[in-house]
Amino acid sequence: KIFQAIVSCIGGDGTIYIIPKSFENALNNLMAEIQNTFKGLGLLIPYCWKKGEACVVRGSDTVWYRAKIVEVSGSTVQVQYIDRGYIESIPQCHLYPTTFYTGIPPFCIPCQLYKTLPIGNFWQQDAVDYLQELLKNEEVEIHVEELPDNPWGKLSISLYFGGMSLSSFMAYQKYCVAEDCQDIQKGVFEGDLSPSYLLQPLPFPGETFPVTITHLVSPKEVYICLDSSGNLTKHSATERAASYDSESLKKALKWCNKIVKTLPHLTNFKKELPCLAEYVDGLWYRAKLLSITQLVPVQILVQFVDYGTYLVAPTSRLRHIPCHLLKYPVQAVRVLLAGFKPASGDKNVERIPYSPEWSLKALWTMVDCIEGKRLSASILTVSPEVTISLYGDDKNLVHLKLVEMGLAELDE
Repeated sequence: KIFQAIVSCIGGDGTIYIIPKSFENALNNLMAEIQNTFKGLGLLIPYCWKKGEACVVRGSDTVWYRAKIVEVSGSTVQVQYIDRGYIESIPQCHLYPTTFYTGIPPFCIPCQLYKTLPIGNFWQQDAVDYLQELLKNEEVEIHVEELPDNPWGKLSISLYFGGMSLSSFMAYQKYCVAEDCQDIQKGVFEGDLSPSYLLQPLPFPGETFPVTITHLVSPKEVYICLDSSGNLTKHSATERAASYDSESLKKALKWCNKIVKTLPHLTNFKKELPCLAEYVDGLWYRAKLLSITQLVPVQILVQFVDYGTYLVAPTSRLRHIPCHLLKYPVQAVRVLLAGFKPASGDKNVERIPYSPEWSLKALWTMVDCIEGKRLSASILTVSPEVTISLYGDDKNLVHLKLVEMGLAELDE
């Protein structure tokens, strides 16, 4: 069985406690009922607590939770929150004995990684801390591998975050040994595999579809993404697939940003090589190498494949890309806009340095035409280059404004 779950906590022994997403509504309803039933403080009179006894606990957030007694030590009691998994020592005045809700099984499930052996036969403290930092309160994918012999035992699972196997990743980090060695090799991309990105499937020529402009090279040359906003039921299968890929990619990149310091720096600088690169916002995105622009110190020109933008970066801002990120098609597609060309009578002196046939004024006017607008496009040709007609939110061709201002002229 495969399902989505939230990791509620990591036990001191490395037990992974999960709450299946399908349990969320029932758990929320139970929590609301508990809050209505128990109000005020815990039991203030002396009480003889017994190990394993059911109770409710008033947490540090003043919310009541179901719990059970793990150990009694003087005026403090060690309890386990049975719907969350974590264990805490608290004063007795924050507890209340109850037989309410004992017929409802715990909503969190204790799990262990399938065929995964921690170094030293138990999870070291630094590994437990790392798991807690990486996984707590995050949504993950659970693959059930083996049921426990004892109903209260641990479920043996394979856990995937952002498409990456946790067993593979922890083995790569030298925290454990996973029996499935092939899976470990899939965990992180090694440079000699010479991988490449998949191309984005495009709608059929003549079909109008919503787009966003992610990068403007010149008034004629832009990078577009299929726009996944709005009512997807009205969109084509290509657009729905692109929307799914876009959301899955965002989740996978969020995870990669959490683990990026563990990924090796690039040592191979082959042209077009996929990698992760750090943008000026401090986040890491998918990119590809274009050229070495400087040797001392080394500076590399990269292009962010999901946006079309470029950056010259030192090698410290480039990392190996986990191979599971290569399965998502590039989100940005380079296209040429049809129907217009630079105006022969454009007397503006300031030109685009890398595209001098266009004035800077034409570029900034095109920026004004597309910025904040709901754009749509229709493909005219896909070879030798993808050529489109681009429409504004008024359904008129966006380049007509440039023609009106004498910055471009119609091109039949």
